[in-house]
Amino acid sequence: MRRVFGRIAGLFSNRNFEGVDKAGNKYFTRKEQIDGSMKEKRWVIFKGEEDPTSIPVEWISWLNGQRKKAPTPEEMMELEARREQVRQNVALLKKEEEERKAKEGSTGKRVSTGKVSGPDLKSFVQQLRDPSEGVKVEESSGAMDGLRDSQDNAGEKEKVELESSEPTGSGPSFRPGTWQPPT
Repeated sequence: MRRVFGRIAGLFSNRNFEGVDKAGNKYFTRKEQIDGSMKEKRWVIFKGEEDPTSIPVEWISWLNGQRKKAPTPEEMMELEARREQVRQNVALLKKEEEERKAKEGSTGKRVSTGKVSGPDLKSFVQQLRDPSEGVKVEESSGAMDGLRDSQDNAGEKEKVELESSEPTGSGPSFRPGTWQPPT
């Protein structure tokens, strides 16, 4: 009874009908005086069950005051057509992606899509020198030679580590890509 009386009283109040969305929800405004100034109150009356997720984004922004004017039916139709076009484009892209994956899977080879990928790592690795390049190990048959070689090799390893731990020179001895951070 109270609800019916509220609806009848609402018909005679100073509310303005602003529009209807696709789901049938109705939007209204009313000017009222709050704290001595005139404010506009905006609200929605749901068709059927109150489901806030059924409100389109344009109407939500109008209800929150982010939009000054309510969306027009022409604007809503235009936006719906644009959304449908986007849905179709997404479906088409998914279909093409599935076809491409199926084609790749059957051939076992990578198919170039014309996209530019990241840097070529093979050329980058070729610029780096092999760490075993700088140290030459000579084998000898004598025990004393072995001891002497191990001491010499230890000295050479220290030299190599010192050489590679800091960048050196910028003149004719400089080679790009040769410096390695200390380990």
